[in-house]
This record gives sequence, structure tokens and C-alpha cells, in this order.
Amino acid sequence: MKFQRDLALQLNRRLQEPRRFIQIVVGPRQTGKTTAVGQAVEPLEMPVHFISADDPGLVSREWLKNEWEQARVASGRTSTGAVLVVDEIQKIPQWSSIVKLMWDEDTRYKTPLKVVLTGSSSLLLQKGMAESLMGRFEVLYCPHWCLRECSAAFGYTLEEFLYFGGYPGAAAWRHDIGRWRRYMSTSIAEPTISQDVLQMEDVRKPMLLRALFYMGAAYSAQELSYVKLQGQLQDAGNTVTLAHYLELLSRAGMLCGLERFAFERIRQRKSSPRLMVYDTSLVVLAADVLPSQIAEDTAFRGHLVESAVGAYLLARAQEEGFRVYYWRDRDQEVDFVLQKGASVTALEVKSGRNKRAGGSLAFLKRYPQALCYTVGSKTCPLEDFLLGKIELFKMTMRHNSFADY
Repeated sequence: MKFQRDLALQLNRRLQEPRRFIQIVVGPRQTGKTTAVGQAVEPLEMPVHFISADDPGLVSREWLKNEWEQARVASGRTSTGAVLVVDEIQKIPQWSSIVKLMWDEDTRYKTPLKVVLTGSSSLLLQKGMAESLMGRFEVLYCPHWCLRECSAAFGYTLEEFLYFGGYPGAAAWRHDIGRWRRYMSTSIAEPTISQDVLQMEDVRKPMLLRALFYMGAAYSAQELSYVKLQGQLQDAGNTVTLAHYLELLSRAGMLCGLERFAFERIRQRKSSPRLMVYDTSLVVLAADVLPSQIAEDTAFRGHLVESAVGAYLLARAQEEGFRVYYWRDRDQEVDFVLQKGASVTALEVKSGRNKRAGGSLAFLKRYPQALCYTVGSKTCPLEDFLLGKIELFKMTMRHNSFADY
């Protein structure tokens, strides 16, 4: 039996409910969206009309209308209705206006057709959802695979997960580093940049955006000001351009810049970003290192561990609705700060690299209502944390917990 993510089960349950909303499955390239949708619809006792917009020579507004009509016909032949699945919907020009038109017609005439849309580019998806589909859809996130999923599906150890990350297609090549690197570069990194970003957004300096990704991934888990980024990159333009390109990479599920935590929003926006990948394999790809080199370089492994924690938090934040920051006050720092409404949790990561201790104590003096704990300590082992065994907003380890240092 093939491994099934929670996403597939969740979508299956929604498709068995009465028709209410379009289901939109969104996530980075090659994270298993199509597979999960296929697993979700396979057990359904109703016709499924599956189409893909991957072929740019075939897809158009009229093509989508015609396929939708075929799904309508199938829905009318049974008492259970039918399901229409459109894969990579963002590749159809002005897709959201057509979807709105057809969906509203089905609602008006009580056509029992349920609709699932998938997309790798959140850039156009978000734009289309905001422009035309407000109030008509629910979003299901398909993030990179976590340690629990990779362990269950591929038998990954913690060290393998830190190196190879959470792209399921790459698991086949974990015993052949050369093929793994080629797959990561040609099937994930470069297509994401050239197709999911450059073709979906007006980027005036594509070489700069590509250079920003590779340099930023290599510096994951480190704080760099936009001025320093300018100094590292050729033809860097101004800081506004770099900030915009970093936002595009974030929406594509590759690289983001965490803001510094402060209750004052203005101070957050003015802060230097802490670069963070959405998957540790991107750090390894950008740095071009072998597994044996990671074991020998404690500083690099430390950044990799912190990147794994950050990527895990970013994936959960999308689904659970909290924000991820970092915190620094002069020479005191906290690796991650989570905010969900009035609840605040501070996490320090024991990663093996040299860092000044005591950041959590300084943070608690500034924000005494916060919960603080240490990932990698005896009370919160790294593997347990990445396996999802820690309740992020229910930990109550306060001052006496920092003996773990």
C-alpha cells in the first residue's frame, strides 16, 4: 500500500460533504499534490473527470469550459454527482474568471459537480482567488514532507532527512548523490525559478533573482541585512528590488526572510531578514556539500539543524495560522518566535554551533507572558520536535527549564 499523507484523507472527507466550496490544493513544485488528490478521489463512489493544464499548447479558456461541460454531463448521469479536478490551474490564462462563471452557473442550476483545483505557483493562485473567487473556496496546503512522513514512507533517519529534505521524488536517489543533485537542480530548483516565478511575475533581473536564491539558501538560518545582500550579489539593484524578489521566492516555497519579532509592526518591517529555506535539501544543493562533509563541519550542520526547525515551523504555520519570527536585542537572540493571537512562544535551538546562551531569559524579561523552551535539549529532543510530538503553544517550560543548556 502506498503511503498516504493526511492531506489526501482531509480532501477525501471534504469531497464526501455536500457541495459548498471549491477545494484548492496549493504547495511547492514536486511535493505530491497530484498524487494526494488522486488518492483522495480514488475511493469516491462518483465519476471523476481529471484534466491537467501542464500542456501550454492545449490549454485555454475555451478548453477549460469544454472540459467543465464534460464533467457536468458526467455529474448528471448519477445520483451522487461528479468531481472535476484541474491540475496546475494557474497555467490557464484568466483561469479565475472562468472558474467563477462556471461554478456560479452550477450553483444556480444546482448541478452536483464538486471541483478541486491544484497549483504550484501561489503567485497567480493568490491573485486569482482574491480577484474572482472570494467566498467560494477553501485552501488545503501541501507543504514539503516532514520527518514523520519521510520516515514512514522512505525509512529516513534524522540525519538523512536533514540532508535530503522533504521532496518525495528525490528519495529514490539518496544512495546516488550525483543523480540526487541533478534531480534537485533540473526538476525542482531551476523549474521553480524559471516557470513558477519568472513566467508568472514581471521580473526585470532574472539572473539576480536566481543568484539571490542560491546565495540565500547557502546562508539559511543566518541574519543578513539587505545592504549586505547587495554587497554579496553582482548587479544587486536597490534593497526594494531584493525584498520583492525574496517575497517571490517565498511564495514559490523556496526561500523567505523571517522578520524580527516585536509587537510594534513598524519595527518588524524595518528589520534585517533572517534567511530561511522551506526545505533543508535546498541548503545542501546551494552549498554543494557531501554527507561526510556535514558530519565534519559542526557550524554548517548547526545551520542545517536550525533550517530544519525553521522549515518545519513554516509548514505548520501555513496550516495552523501562526506567524514565525526571530528575535535579537544587541547580542542576545532567540532563534524563533511564534505568535498566534496573544500567544507567544520562543524557541532556542541547540544545534552544535557556537552561540551566546541566555537569549530566552532576555526575551522573557521583555515579554514575560511568553512560553520558552529549547529544541535539542533533554526535555525537547530535536527528533521528537521534528516528528511533531511537541505542542507549540502548550509548552510551559519557563525559567527553570534553561538548565538544559
